[in-house]
Amino acid sequence: MGIHITIEDKLKERIKELTCLYKVSSLIRNNNFSDINTLFKEIAASVKEAIRFPEEAFVEIRIEDFVFVEGRKIQDAIFIISAVKAFGKIKGSLTVGYSKQKFSENSFLEEEKLLLHKIATEIGDFLERKQIIEKEEIAKRQIERAGRLTILGEITAGIAHELNTPLANILGFAELLKEQYKDDKVASEDLKKIINSAIYSREVVKKLMFFSCEMPQQMTSVNINLIINEAISLLNPNFKKKNIQCTITFSSDEIYLKVDRIQLTQVIFNLVINAIYFSPVKGKINIDVLENSKKIQIRISDEGEGIQSVNSENIFNPFFTTKPIGDGSGLGLSVVHGIIKSHKGTIIHQPNSPKGTIFVVSFPKS
Repeated sequence: MGIHITIEDKLKERIKELTCLYKVSSLIRNNNFSDINTLFKEIAASVKEAIRFPEEAFVEIRIEDFVFVEGRKIQDAIFIISAVKAFGKIKGSLTVGYSKQKFSENSFLEEEKLLLHKIATEIGDFLERKQIIEKEEIAKRQIERAGRLTILGEITAGIAHELNTPLANILGFAELLKEQYKDDKVASEDLKKIINSAIYSREVVKKLMFFSCEMPQQMTSVNINLIINEAISLLNPNFKKKNIQCTITFSSDEIYLKVDRIQLTQVIFNLVINAIYFSPVKGKINIDVLENSKKIQIRISDEGEGIQSVNSENIFNPFFTTKPIGDGSGLGLSVVHGIIKSHKGTIIHQPNSPKGTIFVVSFPKS
């Protein structure tokens, strides 16, 4: 096909290009990030109409895993392409192509190449705004959650302090009565139940105090390898019960960190017991302790069913649990979160491959 173009034709092409640019800008401006597929479909259709030979062309928009083609894509094609960038990183591309048998590279006008670049820039700006809004939403939810947890922590601390004294009295008097009625089998058994219930309640109160960071801390520099090994050795019966293989690896023979020894043990216990609970029989649990110049990281991975996205934001909330009633109070991960936060650390979870969950605990070394 010839490439000769008159001044009148050039004017018509220019009008088409300006119309396309205006339409694409309007589409992007009016999109609320809810239906991106339709947006890209309409952009591709607009670009195709703006090309010199729209009936012969195809337009492809590729953004990460998303690919949309307007027109029939030709494998043996000549094309012009423009990268789509967001925050300086290539996120995809915008391509226009013709059949190589009918057209040559000279079939594309310089103005069309400039148009493609402008449209790719518009798409890149759109992706940047989308990413900013998503990050703002995440930050907003985190701030709201932090606020709720702060209020709940204050309430929880008050409840824990109020319950401590009566629980201590119940336990103390029950122990005295048990001594007095040791010859009465029925009364002794009943008092034993009261004592066990009081001890259980005291442990719940202790967890509430951990959650609200009301437990006093004794911070000392310790070799955490020893603490982790000791904690895991105490859980050997739990591993054997489900025939679970636990592997521990340390990046160094000695890894020192300033922590509260008891509270770190509590963190390891809660996370590993959780991993055991959700692991299948004959499953594997891996514990990796890594150290670099800035932080120490503890990674605990299991092969369970993983955390559903619907529960992702709630797992560290107090009293939230996916376990059946009676199997958990919903305070374990809240306690872990509170302890780690009080040590200026962080905890996140991510999917394990091919299945399961990885909890990643990071402590700053400074």
